[in-house]
Amino acid sequence: MAKADIAALLALAAAFFIAVGNVIHQRSARDVTGDQAGGLELFLRLLGNGRWWLGSGVAAAGFALQATALGLGSVLLVQSLLVTSLLFALPVSARLAHRRVTRWEWLWAALLAGSVVVIVTVGNPTAGQSRASLATWLGVVAVLGPVLVLCVLGARMWSGPISAVLLAVVSGALWGVFAVLTKAVVNRLDVTSWAGLTELVRTPELYAWALVAIGGTAMQQASFGAGALTASLPTMTVAEPIVACVLGVVVLGETMRPGDTGGLILVLAVGAVVAATAALARGQAVTRAPA
Repeated sequence: MAKADIAALLALAAAFFIAVGNVIHQRSARDVTGDQAGGLELFLRLLGNGRWWLGSGVAAAGFALQATALGLGSVLLVQSLLVTSLLFALPVSARLAHRRVTRWEWLWAALLAGSVVVIVTVGNPTAGQSRASLATWLGVVAVLGPVLVLCVLGARMWSGPISAVLLAVVSGALWGVFAVLTKAVVNRLDVTSWAGLTELVRTPELYAWALVAIGGTAMQQASFGAGALTASLPTMTVAEPIVACVLGVVVLGETMRPGDTGGLILVLAVGAVVAATAALARGQAVTRAPA
């Protein structure tokens, strides 16, 4: 079996575990936001929530599978398939909420699944390099950093849905960066020898990777606490794969090879994924919004 095929299977398995972890996390956030706790206060409350830790464990298993997939395949391939986590979250969240999946949800789910298949097959994503130069990353920070800072400042100036959306953009962007950094870390990971571990410790991406993960988690929970999940969840769900895929192309040199006639089909498929992802995420957020 080719590495890309194994990466695809691992990405789908990761999507399942991440979906279950996200559902648990979102229900935990809802349980502790009745009095509008937010930011650091919300995060500290969640640290004392047993259900949140369960969700973290399940999500961690998903992230481990994602990391393994990124070690074998391109960011474009893995992140495209990770969007299917919404397909797994759909029946799980419906079951926990004691409701049935609606016809519209199934239609959006079918559109999402079909669009992802089109992107993977027609787009034919090709892996690039696993790491980027310091100059490249400094360029990313110079472009992306001010945007994220402005989003955080805007979230402090406004409240409610606007604040939730802005924080969700930050969280989604950080998790997108996290995916690209994960590929670099996994590529340097070698636990079979002391020299391999020493090389990993000397890898600067490892420390950036850890900081980005902490920031992404904190911003995610802050977004959940800032406003309704109908505002935060769709935003971060769409932002993460977009940022990851853009960085995969710009930073790692990955490419899509749709052929002479597949370009328009690929553009339409990407648009359909964005629309279906936002619709499904919004639907899940509605079912978990506090009464």
